[in-house]
Amino acid sequence: MLAIEAGNLTKKYGKTTVLDNLNLNINEGEFYCLMGPNGSGKTTLSSIIASVRLPTSGEVKIFGKKPEQSKRLIGYIPQENFSDPNLTGIENINYFAKMLGYSNKDAKAIALKLLKKVGLFEERDKRVFKFSGGMRKKLELSTILFPHIKIFILDEPTTGLDPSARRNFFGLIDELKDKSTTVLLISHIGSDAELATRVGLMDKGKIIAEGSPDELKNNSGLKNMINIELSVKNEKVKNILSDFNKAEQIFETSEGYKIYSDETSEVIPEIVRSVEASGYKVLQIGSVIPSLEDVFFKLTGKKVREANEESKETKK
Repeated sequence: MLAIEAGNLTKKYGKTTVLDNLNLNINEGEFYCLMGPNGSGKTTLSSIIASVRLPTSGEVKIFGKKPEQSKRLIGYIPQENFSDPNLTGIENINYFAKMLGYSNKDAKAIALKLLKKVGLFEERDKRVFKFSGGMRKKLELSTILFPHIKIFILDEPTTGLDPSARRNFFGLIDELKDKSTTVLLISHIGSDAELATRVGLMDKGKIIAEGSPDELKNNSGLKNMINIELSVKNEKVKNILSDFNKAEQIFETSEGYKIYSDETSEVIPEIVRSVEASGYKVLQIGSVIPSLEDVFFKLTGKKVREANEESKETKK
């Protein structure tokens, strides 16, 4: 059964088109990730699915019904923190439970149960401004775990978390979801998207490719990449590397460059000789398996993280 159906969705703000006649189907129980930079439309799409915004045209169905008729089935965590920092953990969950129609007695009981689920029971009486970033994410995650909720929509839930906290967060998601719970993750981080069963790569208001992480990488035609860390980065070094590159583009990193190659073991020694013969030093070199971020780069010519920093999606 389809949990989420989006048909011919368009969203415009004035003359700016944020979603461009987009179609998306997500099955019940699926872990689906929309991956792309800010400005690609993924946050707008998720907020329309959550019935927070309305599309300019097109429609969304949740288990065959309009989103406004299915709000009770959707748990939505936006990018921005929404828990009240001046309230305690249990006061926050009580507040959301009462908004959903629970009595005072039932709200308190379910709040305690949810805080136990996310590992914050011992912190229940602490004010949220004293929570770490990871603890606050867990608290806000608990607000979508009410028994009636069937769809989790998580918009950049790990932004600002260190790698360990990110792993813990997704470990908790994996523990809490069951086969009937649908997860829609919004992310610009390839390692987060790798956890999904299916990924939609999004750019300029459209889904430009879709499939499992392995399918996307296999279908991209990308082979192994060579990761090169250098003492300097300049056009001369880039020109040297272009002689060994098997694609039109060279992927620039903070430490150096990545290039595509079908024969990494043969090419690596030649790169070292050529670069060092030109007076530059190779600090580190090795082959890496292409990531989803590499796939996105090949399809669009954009680096997801850099584009994420440079472009801000229109929000209203």
